[in-house]
Amino acid sequence: MIIRVSAIPDEGIRIDGPEAFPRPFVDPAWTLEGAELAVEKDADAVFVRGTLEARVPLVCGRCLEPFELRVSPEVDTRFLPAPEGRAEERELASDDLETDVYAHDQLDLGALVETETNLALPMKPLCREDCRGLCSVCGGNRNVTACACPEPASASRWAPLKGLADRLPR
Repeated sequence: MIIRVSAIPDEGIRIDGPEAFPRPFVDPAWTLEGAELAVEKDADAVFVRGTLEARVPLVCGRCLEPFELRVSPEVDTRFLPAPEGRAEERELASDDLETDVYAHDQLDLGALVETETNLALPMKPLCREDCRGLCSVCGGNRNVTACACPEPASASRWAPLKGLADRLPR
């Protein structure tokens, strides 16, 4: 969804419902279930605030089983016009971390929806907090079957370091 910045009225624009974004994600398996956004303009700055709701299929980082995660990112982003030519190097302030740019008087809210959803995903997705993962010996899913494999002996090359923490002065 592309919005022309110069066409944003003084009262702003409200977007309610995912219908405004027919194909918000590159991956068609991702589903946008809710979108409540307010787009407001103050001179050249554009503020987008609201919430999103999406379902994203992932693979568990411990047991490698597929699962679906619901995310509800909060959106609070400021857009400024892209600088003309080459911008000078400058240190970013804390306000700049929530700032993005728009170019040619156009703001792509579809890209914002995908970015905010991606940022809401965990770095290591887990199907559940108490996921037991895979057995390091037989590779079986410990959530599904009890594994009778013996615990592997620690690698002998690491044996000298085993008690190092206990031997160090505190």
